[in-house]
Amino acid sequence: MEEKGIKKDSQVEENYIKKDSRIDENSDGGTTKKETISKNFIELEIDKDLKEGRYTKVQTRFPPEPNGYLHIGHAKAIILSYMMAQKYGGKFNLRFDDTNPSKEKEEFVESIKEDVKWLGADYEDRLFFASDYFDEMIEKAQLLIKKGKAFVCDLSAEQIKQYRGDFTTPGKESPYRNRSIEENLRLFNDMKEGRCAEGSRVLRAKIDMKSPNINMRDPVIYRVAYKSHHNTGDKYCIYPMYDFAHPLEDAIEGITHSLCTLEFEDHRPLYDWFVNECEYKSPPRQIEFAKLYLTNVITGKRYIKKLVEDGVVDGWDDPRLVSIAALRRRGYTPESIKRFIELSGVSKANSSSDYAMLEYCIREDLKLKRPRMMAVLDPIKLTIDNYPEGKSEMLEIPNNLENPELGSRQVEFSGELLIERDDFMENPPKKYFRLFLGNEVRLMGAYFVKCTGFEKDDDGNVTVVHAQYDPETKSGSGFEGRKVKGTIHWVNKSTAVNVECRLYENIINENSEDQNSQEDGSLNLNPNSLKTIKGAYVEPLLKEASPYESFQFVRNGFFCVDSKDSHAHNPVFNRIVGLKSSFKLENK
Repeated sequence: MEEKGIKKDSQVEENYIKKDSRIDENSDGGTTKKETISKNFIELEIDKDLKEGRYTKVQTRFPPEPNGYLHIGHAKAIILSYMMAQKYGGKFNLRFDDTNPSKEKEEFVESIKEDVKWLGADYEDRLFFASDYFDEMIEKAQLLIKKGKAFVCDLSAEQIKQYRGDFTTPGKESPYRNRSIEENLRLFNDMKEGRCAEGSRVLRAKIDMKSPNINMRDPVIYRVAYKSHHNTGDKYCIYPMYDFAHPLEDAIEGITHSLCTLEFEDHRPLYDWFVNECEYKSPPRQIEFAKLYLTNVITGKRYIKKLVEDGVVDGWDDPRLVSIAALRRRGYTPESIKRFIELSGVSKANSSSDYAMLEYCIREDLKLKRPRMMAVLDPIKLTIDNYPEGKSEMLEIPNNLENPELGSRQVEFSGELLIERDDFMENPPKKYFRLFLGNEVRLMGAYFVKCTGFEKDDDGNVTVVHAQYDPETKSGSGFEGRKVKGTIHWVNKSTAVNVECRLYENIINENSEDQNSQEDGSLNLNPNSLKTIKGAYVEPLLKEASPYESFQFVRNGFFCVDSKDSHAHNPVFNRIVGLKSSFKLENK
């Protein structure tokens, strides 16, 4: 898979945290160079609010709608809001914006809670639901009616859309806009008590139908919906709209800085209007930042749902997706995702980060933490003809040459081994330093062996490679009589464990100019996004590995134990990422 660099908007200096230097004069006349770290634009705004006394504390939140699984973009929102609270000694809430019962499920609630905790965003005991505040929201809606700021409207949804106008045409007032306060209170009570059919009436804010901001053109506040709610059951038959509920939730919880993505920028005047007209003291402040866009991935819930329903993937946590659950199952770590988000930066301008940078972050996180084990994905037999028949020995092999603190392990060695098929060639090209007739290589952690012959089956496929070993060349013995250019890995045939390995590529076809077909909008899927290898063999220690536990398979990449399908009788390993990348981190 070709990996590309990261696309950046060079005009936005707040994209990255930059280091600035200054020279300070000492009392003795000398100078000291001090290094300071500049802040992103959100931190600058928070500093300003605290300095001016707008707030005396910082409280943030992550407010997901429980209508699907979270993805990598949500991870940015979670980590950013949590880190702002941590940096300023504040608090962080997890709150579900569960105002649309037709699309919400308890399954999604539980998956989101697990994702947030896994990312390390500790909300302590501050787990809330918008539905916790439904009674207060109804009271605030009644307050707006009493202030002449809301009215019950009998227009249909289609009529409301037509009356709203567009960016070039002012809206037209509803014929029901000037109902009396008493009539509006009575009709809203009828809605609340279940005396109105779905779609027959809504409650709308009374703002300005000529506003250049279409969101301010008398938006709907409440609609009638006879739906059972995952948290409140059948207690309510009216539900608030997101634009009304969301600012009230923030105000009720004492949120100071409501961090959200840029598509809500045009909604900010409405956000402020609701918290002010509903008479909340010290109202929260909304600040928008750019979304995290990642190339060649699928994040849209509609598309992922279709992939799940069509059986293209095996669930919302399929390792080819970038839902947080999928990344966790694939073997990504919270640390690698945090590092990726840090490198992607905090900006007010949209830009895209390449998937290769995410892969770079997981490689960097795992390379010194995880043991390097031997696994053969495409095996052929290596017979060492002069090794004593029936003999075996235990060899001590370092777990990670770059990190001696990980120690070493004992690996059994004998005259019958398995090696990778591409570590032998009958007719090798130049600069091929692995096994071929007459060539000598080192078996990793073991001995030098020289190829003396090979066997083929009736189809011409090599099935066995024969070699002679030199007992004087044992690894760690200090032998320096000669050098070899090639080292290959192996597993002991009699003790190796048969496992299933799954190799992944991006689920979107990177070679296509368009991710969607022009005919029906369906996704242009990569037919090679999953390759399953059932005949791989690994060291016996790996049979005891736990779900999510990860390793570097020498020369094959980083792998982890699949949390869904792996069992003692059928261990399954997912390749997290290969070992090589063309991505280079830029010096700043």
